[in-house]
Amino acid sequence: MATWSIKHVLQLLIPILVHLEINSASAQRLNFSASSAAHVSTTWTNNEFSVITVNGSNWIFRPVLLKNIRGLDYYAACGFISYHTNETSSDDRFIFGTAFLTMFQGGDGRWIGSRVDNVIWSPSRNKPLHQNGTLQFLPDGNLILKDADGTFLWSTNTSNNSIVSMEIMKNGNLILQDRDNRTIWQSFDHPTDTLLPGQKLTAGQKLVAKVSETNLSEGDYYLTVNQQGVFAFHMSNNSPKKYFNFLVRGEREVIEQSYVKAINGTLALYISSAEPNLPDAVFSVPSPVDYMRFDYDGHLRVYSGGNEPVDILNGMLSECDYPTVCGNLELCSNGRCFCPAGFKRANGSGNNECVEINPTRCEGSHSHGFQELKEVYYFEYVGLEDEAVNETDVESCKQACLRDCSCKVALFRFFSDLSKGYCLLPSPALSLISNDNGEYYNYNSSAFIKLSNDMLNETKSAASARQIRIIVGSVVAAVAVTTAIIGIWIVIRKKRTMDEDFDENIDQLSELPQRFSYQELKVATEDFTRKIGAGGFGSVYEGALGSGEKIAVKCLDYLGRGKKEFLAEVKTIGSIHHINLVKLIGFCIHKQFKLLVYEFMSNGSLDRWIYGKSSDQPTLDWQMRRKIIHDIAKGLAYLHEECRQTIIHLDIKPQNILLDAHLCAKISDFGLSKLIDRDESRVMTTIRGTPGYMAPEWLSSCITEKADVYSFGIVVMEIVCGRKNLDRNESGELVHLLTVFMKKAEEDRLIDMIDNCYNGMQQNVPEILQMMRLALWCLQSDFIVRPSMSRVVQVIEGTSDIEVTLEHNVPHLNNLAAITRKYDFDTTSLVCPSKLSGPR
Repeated sequence: MATWSIKHVLQLLIPILVHLEINSASAQRLNFSASSAAHVSTTWTNNEFSVITVNGSNWIFRPVLLKNIRGLDYYAACGFISYHTNETSSDDRFIFGTAFLTMFQGGDGRWIGSRVDNVIWSPSRNKPLHQNGTLQFLPDGNLILKDADGTFLWSTNTSNNSIVSMEIMKNGNLILQDRDNRTIWQSFDHPTDTLLPGQKLTAGQKLVAKVSETNLSEGDYYLTVNQQGVFAFHMSNNSPKKYFNFLVRGEREVIEQSYVKAINGTLALYISSAEPNLPDAVFSVPSPVDYMRFDYDGHLRVYSGGNEPVDILNGMLSECDYPTVCGNLELCSNGRCFCPAGFKRANGSGNNECVEINPTRCEGSHSHGFQELKEVYYFEYVGLEDEAVNETDVESCKQACLRDCSCKVALFRFFSDLSKGYCLLPSPALSLISNDNGEYYNYNSSAFIKLSNDMLNETKSAASARQIRIIVGSVVAAVAVTTAIIGIWIVIRKKRTMDEDFDENIDQLSELPQRFSYQELKVATEDFTRKIGAGGFGSVYEGALGSGEKIAVKCLDYLGRGKKEFLAEVKTIGSIHHINLVKLIGFCIHKQFKLLVYEFMSNGSLDRWIYGKSSDQPTLDWQMRRKIIHDIAKGLAYLHEECRQTIIHLDIKPQNILLDAHLCAKISDFGLSKLIDRDESRVMTTIRGTPGYMAPEWLSSCITEKADVYSFGIVVMEIVCGRKNLDRNESGELVHLLTVFMKKAEEDRLIDMIDNCYNGMQQNVPEILQMMRLALWCLQSDFIVRPSMSRVVQVIEGTSDIEVTLEHNVPHLNNLAAITRKYDFDTTSLVCPSKLSGPR
């Protein structure tokens, strides 16, 4: 018994003595670098005697491992963390995790405080660790967390894997390694709410936001990935409600799980593709990045040093699109919150939400009615176009709410007919979106707020009283200042007339193409029943005008712009005239509908001719292929160099090259295009083209017209080789045409790549090899080395030569980062581009 007591006393005294030594005035600086790794058979106890305790203004941090990142004060750390406020102390509630930590030294060299810049990973956020809880690195290689009473909280489940060491890396990754220094387990594989550069979020995993800035437990927002895209949800009544989705359409190219990855200030989406290929899409910001965090308010933000965080989804989601931006049943307009009629701000309410002035009761539907709010939307409408929904009429929707005592609002989404729409009865009803700024949706929506009959009468009486006061005041003012009123009346009448006649006077505006009525296009397309295509910006329908001229009508989906902005785009597209560009014939604006009318291309898209091997379709001979390549080059040269502004297409691919009756190739789909002024050299964009056709510099989001040159090179390669750039029907390295093409070019065996489906190709080998070398020039990783499209035209026409020294490497993500660093883009000078809407 005495032996045990002495041992027990020594266990308590030794950490105290060590702690006092570390914090002595003579210590000029703690040698934390020696504490970046640990070996098995080590135990840390969560108390101030066992582990160094550093106090911040509202943090207590007890680091287990520390790795200096930069300077003398910035660390990646792993340890026990507690957050507390002045009002409520939580010193006995810790979590275990990793964090970026700033340490502050006093004048005597001692560490006197800290700031936790971000907790980047915590495996047991919902299970608090108390004083004297333990972290044990067991001899069998398992890392296990237990509370003070021995309750199991978490472990790595890495027993019997020959693990011998644990280390915190500079990037914040906590790793367990075996004797051969192989990483067996890492925290990067188990993200919580933060992604660090190089870290992935794979299908089936979630980024779960914390409850609040001061509560690190899992909250109601989470972000996830699957084989369709990226999605964000809010948990309401234990049910996930989607408020954001980014879909990646098209056939899946790989068998690996879908994932997103934080790379160089971007979130790269690998949904249908995988590394080393380019991502399907990229969310990016023009700034260096320390980490990305999915925050407690549902925003995905990028953090970098002391800079203000940047919302990476800005532009895809407005402030009002977030479910809890305002309180329950509050209306959000331009980021500001207000209560609807019949409601007031709750006194003393912690979340400051709106409450009913005269609460409804469960007394039957006869005692209640509805206040209709037009142009009010709800976040749950996201993605309904891709889901099968049950349709109903507006009256049935309202009656369903009246029958449900808990229902506070009925939302009805419809197109033009109130007898057919989507009914939503949210419970609880979160923030409502008021479309006061005229943002364009491709559907209508109204909210019906349930109120007691007494409250409805009061609301109507108040409205009537206001109208009477306005009338009386107007009459008095008219008598007193007749002249002024007449003047004001003239101005108001003129403005109202201008607004009412806006649509009718569009035809008189200069430089606009023909305007069609909605009824004309409805008749021309047989009520939009002859659908011939669809894309990210809408559907395309075949039609015929009364004159017999065939047309293609594009019905644009949601566009965040008004009529004037749309007309500006129509004017820009309509001013582009070239034989190798699909001609815009006209347009239509009718209520919420916006349509573009293009010439009809009878021979469809190029992909049908170069990929299809059906016996009933003639094979393109070399001269026809060469002409098509020449046509595409001339069309791109016009867009890049002969328009008032440089137009970068951004989505050059065979599907966007259409052929007329004479097989003349014309470029279509300006849906992703960007305009830049002549004095600008680069444009920054987060909108993406098609996987397999995107240039390496996409990852930096800073592009020039040379991105189109790269895509053109891929198309030329496909035309000459007669197959897709990525073909899952092939095996091994043959799946990726570009890989094989570069290898054959390096071996000087490009002749092996010529399409053998048409015997006549072999009769033109020298000319075909020259075209292949031109494609190789266009496919250079360094965009500065690529030729301009006017130079490409000259090479095809025989008036210019091809660059002699060319690289044969396939671009991949490793050298994407190098390219970005090499040219060090100054994003402060980049312009904010205009987006064009065209056929797709």
